[in-house]
Amino acid sequence: MDYSFVIGIVLLMVSYLVAVKKQTWLLAGFNEKMIKNKSKLGTVTGVGFFLPLSLLVIINSFIDYPYEKTVLIMIMLILITIVYIFINRKLLD
Repeated sequence: MDYSFVIGIVLLMVSYLVAVKKQTWLLAGFNEKMIKNKSKLGTVTGVGFFLPLSLLVIINSFIDYPYEKTVLIMIMLILITIVYIFINRKLLD
């Protein structure tokens, strides 16, 4: 059984919790004292990283093509790099 659809749904729920409900405690690896605006952090991370990644994983669960794991990893790394740079430039003191 392919669990990528379930993983995509879980990522979609995490996106909702982080972006809409502002549950920033789900995000690991940031110093809460250095973040200027936790609400914006939740929106940027939820909408900028988790939402596209979850939609991509869900779409990948239905479509088979060569090197799909490599493509998924590359897109994930590009998304996390963009979000990381934005957070470091705009949201850190």
